[in-house]
Amino acid sequence: MAVNKAQEKQTAAPPAQVKQESHLALMKRTVVDAVAQKVSEFVKNREIDLPAAYSVGNALKAAWLILQETEDKNHNKALDVCTKDSIANSMLDMVVQGLNPIKKQVYFIVYGKTLTAQRSYFGSMAVAKMVQPLIDDFAYAVVYDGDKFKYGITHGKKSVIEHEQELCNVDKKNIAGAYAIALNKSGEPVRTEIMTIDEIMQAWKQSKLDPVNEKGEIKASSTHGKFTADMAMKTVVNKLCKAIVNASSDKALLLERMNRAEDLSDRAAAEAEIEEQANTGEVIDITTQEKIPEETKTGEVDEVSPGDCPNNPGNRYKKSYCEGCPERNGCPAWEDNKAGSKEKKGPGF
Repeated sequence: MAVNKAQEKQTAAPPAQVKQESHLALMKRTVVDAVAQKVSEFVKNREIDLPAAYSVGNALKAAWLILQETEDKNHNKALDVCTKDSIANSMLDMVVQGLNPIKKQVYFIVYGKTLTAQRSYFGSMAVAKMVQPLIDDFAYAVVYDGDKFKYGITHGKKSVIEHEQELCNVDKKNIAGAYAIALNKSGEPVRTEIMTIDEIMQAWKQSKLDPVNEKGEIKASSTHGKFTADMAMKTVVNKLCKAIVNASSDKALLLERMNRAEDLSDRAAAEAEIEEQANTGEVIDITTQEKIPEETKTGEVDEVSPGDCPNNPGNRYKKSYCEGCPERNGCPAWEDNKAGSKEKKGPGF
C-alpha cells in the first residue's frame, strides 16, 4: 500500500495554473468590447447610419493600437493615466462619426486624466460625405492680402467666382480670409462657406484654448500662431461641414456626439491648463527665519528686537515698529539687547 501511494504521488499531474489576465487585456475586454456592443445597439435601433465601407471592428482595433502608444505631454501612457470612461467615450465618439484614425481623420489627445477624440478637418469632411451622399470632394483655400478674389451671392447662397494668388502674397500675417466648397461628382459646388479673418478670429476667441490675447492678436506660441493658415482652413471647413450635418434632421445622435467631442476637448484642455498653472509657480517658504536688520529711509539700521515679543510669542519686530507700542519701555524683548550690549566688547576696548 505504501508503495502504491508513493507511485501515485510521483505520477500525479501538477495542478493547472490559472492564467492571469494582463491589465491591458482586461481594459481591452472591458472598454473596447463595451464600445463595440454599444455601437451594435445604435445600429440595431437605427440611431446611426454608418457608411457601407466602414468597419467598426477595424476602426476600434486601429484605435486600440494607436492608444497603446499615445502619451500625454509628460510621456505617460494614455491607457495608464486616463479614466476608463473617457477612453470608452472617445472611442464611441470616433465610431459614431464614422472616423478612422489610420486615415488621420481623428486624433486621440490626453488632457490630464481625460482622453479626447479630436476630429481633424479630414474627419469633418468624411462626416459631411456620410450624411450627404451628393458630396464627392472638397476644395478649400486661404485668401491673402493682394489676392484677386471675387464671390457672388445667388438666392442667399455664396459661390466663389474667381481666386488668383501670387506666391509672394502667401504670408500668415496677411491672411484676409478663407473658404471651403463641397463639390459633387461633376465638380459643381453643393455648398460654399466663406469667412473673413475677423470672423475666423472671433471663432478662435470662443475656444477655451485661448489662442488670441487681450489685444486681439494670435499668440505666437499657440498652434494657431504656428500654423495659422492650416487652422484658418480647418475653421472654415468645420463650419461648412457642421452646416451640412445640421441640415440632416435625422442625424441627432451624430450631431450630439460631434458637439460633445468638440466641447469636451476645449473643456478638458482648459481644465488641464488651469491645473498645471496651479501646480507650478514660486514655492513660498513659510519657515521662521532670523530677521535681518534693514536700513531706514535715513540710512540708519532699523534694528530688530533680539527677543520675542511678549504679546506675540515667536515673533520679533523692528525698532521703528516697536517705538509706537505703549509697552515699549521695559519690554523684555529689548531688555535682552541692553544686557547684551554690555558684553559686546571685543579686543582693544
